[in-house]
Amino acid sequence: MGRHSADILDRDAPPQHAVEATTVPAGTGAAGDAAISTVTDALVLRGLTKTFRSGPFGRGRTHTAVDRLDLSVPTGSIHAILGPNGAGKTTTVSMVATLLRPDAGEILIDGVDAVADPSAVRGLIGMSGQYAAVDGNLSGFENLRMVAQLYGLSRREASTRAQEMIDELSLTAAADRPMRTYSGGMRRRLDLAGAIINRPRLVILDEPTTGLDPRGRRQIWQAIKELTLAGTTILLTTQYLEEADELADDVTVVYDGAVHARGTPESLKRDFGDAALTVEVTRSAAVRHAPDVMTTLADIGTGHPEQLDDLRFRVRVGGGTRSVVSAVRSLREIDVDVVDASVTEPTLESVFLTLTEPVATGPDTEGTDDVR
Repeated sequence: MGRHSADILDRDAPPQHAVEATTVPAGTGAAGDAAISTVTDALVLRGLTKTFRSGPFGRGRTHTAVDRLDLSVPTGSIHAILGPNGAGKTTTVSMVATLLRPDAGEILIDGVDAVADPSAVRGLIGMSGQYAAVDGNLSGFENLRMVAQLYGLSRREASTRAQEMIDELSLTAAADRPMRTYSGGMRRRLDLAGAIINRPRLVILDEPTTGLDPRGRRQIWQAIKELTLAGTTILLTTQYLEEADELADDVTVVYDGAVHARGTPESLKRDFGDAALTVEVTRSAAVRHAPDVMTTLADIGTGHPEQLDDLRFRVRVGGGTRSVVSAVRSLREIDVDVVDASVTEPTLESVFLTLTEPVATGPDTEGTDDVR
């Protein structure tokens, strides 16, 4: 599959001069100062850079975890940041949350300069990812009231706000139970409640549904969607591509600390996603011709084929129905009988794999001292 120069950001050019995807709707944050509006954007990043040094006393090699990253997120939208391990996602959200200071660049949150005055924006930010509850022996209500008081609310105001959060996130039945008795899904909802109890303008959700079952995940999704209806802006990092596809208005794929591609989930799937061709052959054909099937599919597809089981093979393709016809014809020419052939439409996962294919799938280095 060819890469579209207008849609994928030029890796050879400095990131601040990269061309924004033509499929991105206006106002989603084209790279470069001229394209960024601080009036309608809850979050603006300009030239954001962070470098780490490894070794004792930081005397080892340097690694640029975030490299002149530009991004803007419109108010009331959900923006997902995706990337392989070590791409810079955690470092980016840590800088936005004022937990890390950038080496260069700007962070504007609701128009306020977070680099120049981090204390001024902390009241505008909520962050979910680690459980907000601070004592497992306290009830969910008591934990939320404590969090609200830490934000400066009086005890009465904190109690009122905690009860509102309990009701909004469907925790009423468990409000008086010790938090340690909560299920994973309930703890995640309590965590989200703690992140938004101060009515932040921007909520950072770092892997908000990790470890949840499908039902718990969808409950969190619904709560996130309802937040945006009230004008809250969401910055999301997730390892679940289905989650980004379901929730995000826009997606940014980061690669080696810089923006690699950006657009709506649908535009990215249209421009970069490959369909998947699955072919099932007869058992005798699989026994006699499995290597030939793999070679034939490699010639037809846009990626490396894989054998799913004894009889089924799969490869990424760009031709849709035409790929089915071509595969069946080519396999019959080498005396391989095809039982079934089908094509599934592109997914955000296929986009992610295509855009990050050159990245080695080594150990997760993001979050270490020198690579994030």
